[in-house]
Amino acid sequence: MTDIRRTLLWGIFLASLFFIWESWNRHNGQPSMFGPPPARVVAPALPSPAPTPVPGSGLPGTATPAMPTTPPAASPVAAAPAASAPVASQQVTVSTDLVRATIDSTGATLARVELVKQVDPLDHSKSVVLLDRSPSRLYLAESGLVPPAGGAGLPNHHTSMHVLPGERSLAPGQNEFKVAFESDPVGGVKLVKTYTFRRDDYVIDVRHQIVNASPAPISPRLYLQLVRDGNDPPGGSSMYFTFTGPAIYTDSAHYKKIDFKSIEKRGPGDKPDHETSGSGGWVAMVQHYFLSAWLVDKPGAPAPAREFFTAKIDTNTYSVGELVPMGEIAPGATKTFDARLFVGPQEEDKLAGLAPGLELVKDYGWFTILAKPLFWLLTQLHKVIGNWGWSIVGLVVLLKIAFYWLNAKAYGSMAKMKAINPRIMEMRERLKDKPQQMQQEMMRIYREEKVNPLGGCLPIVVQMPFFIALYWVLLSTVEMRGAPWIGWITDLSQPDTLFGILPFIHMPVGLLPILMTGTSLLQTWLNPTPPDPVQARMMWIMPLVFSVMFFFFPAGLVLYWLTNNILSIAQQYLINKRLGVLGK
Repeated sequence: MTDIRRTLLWGIFLASLFFIWESWNRHNGQPSMFGPPPARVVAPALPSPAPTPVPGSGLPGTATPAMPTTPPAASPVAAAPAASAPVASQQVTVSTDLVRATIDSTGATLARVELVKQVDPLDHSKSVVLLDRSPSRLYLAESGLVPPAGGAGLPNHHTSMHVLPGERSLAPGQNEFKVAFESDPVGGVKLVKTYTFRRDDYVIDVRHQIVNASPAPISPRLYLQLVRDGNDPPGGSSMYFTFTGPAIYTDSAHYKKIDFKSIEKRGPGDKPDHETSGSGGWVAMVQHYFLSAWLVDKPGAPAPAREFFTAKIDTNTYSVGELVPMGEIAPGATKTFDARLFVGPQEEDKLAGLAPGLELVKDYGWFTILAKPLFWLLTQLHKVIGNWGWSIVGLVVLLKIAFYWLNAKAYGSMAKMKAINPRIMEMRERLKDKPQQMQQEMMRIYREEKVNPLGGCLPIVVQMPFFIALYWVLLSTVEMRGAPWIGWITDLSQPDTLFGILPFIHMPVGLLPILMTGTSLLQTWLNPTPPDPVQARMMWIMPLVFSVMFFFFPAGLVLYWLTNNILSIAQQYLINKRLGVLGK
């Protein structure tokens, strides 16, 4: 038993040291042992739009026409030339109470979206910029038309369009306004794209009017795609992992994340590791706290059949999108297709009401089944308390009450172990040269005193999934961004930096992590001392090692662990005092 516990403790200790070292390297820009070197930032030429390929060829059920340019080998789409002669594009800026957006008249592409009520993690005087086209970022929402066989020949996101007169911001008392762009005929087809922005809404309605001015019927396909670089979003942490990349939801396969690495590895002719067709669903680009998604389905209406795709379209540049057949449009006829584009924070309740499964982008890991009710309980506490920090404290208190008797059993077993510890230590010293007899004598003492050496572990193991689920709730809840608690804690999503940041190693130093370390050491003192001196030293070293991570964790997470520690110490202290084993 002693050898097993020693091996287990050493394994945990060495693994913890390794992962801390690995995270530290990533935090300081060093390559990870588990992946390729950090992706190079690709700076698209400005002010011209990035020449991203037009989707449509190379997908199931389509023919690939000859193209003047060759796409990257891993891309299932073919590059296409601009559908009209390049002219200087116009940047149209619009604003609501929630967003400030820039629409490029080339393709009427949504080229920049600033979320004015979300604070930038690196510069609190600025707002979060989600979609962007700048020397350091590429993240666009594009749409356009392709023929049934794919390729160019119809208005697409390279086509020059004219902005029509209209409002550019919400007037007092006004709830919505529209911004329309119109193309000249391309291949005898004209496209009118109209954006509708609304007050207090991150959803942008995008209407596509397809006018067939040619003498023959056409059967175009509409593509809706999101294009971005593969770089991690700014302000992230290497001390914990959050997903960044495309996601696709279909009625058959449901929610599927596709990381950039898997797209990068895909060779010519390789089948994507996601559904490529369906009659319902959506596509999205996901990152920590935020989301952009093309939504097509309407409640109560049949979902149109479509094709889903992901692709590498340039160095460190990837796309996710869907192709929707428009059916036949007769000469002189017009067909309208409405889509919605969500660009905003991952507010779970609001996402659930927009499309089936959209709330799944808020990643709870393996513990979703526990995390969802915990998040609901946290939001109910916030409605009553009005402060997210105190709501975290309240939720931990409720969990402690729920598991009170289970914890009492665990701490009672630890207290008994602490009470017989002097006898164990004396016996080990006496029989140190007779390991087999020592083990037999130890088991005899346990039987006589009715002590289960694992009794203090099992009740805690039962509770761990709940506390891990709560960890992911706090890590992924966007409502924590910019949420204050008390005094110096003005943002629960950022590390506590009360005492500043140490130079050279860029380590934040705050009061909460220091208190966390102190309470962990106090818990070690209250626990029974392991008979093995090596194990005993490790029990004191491990809290100090783990404390390094807590200095980088968001304050909300540290507050959660600190509250849990304090309540555990209080319960364990009372039990130890009742059994008379304090200080032993």
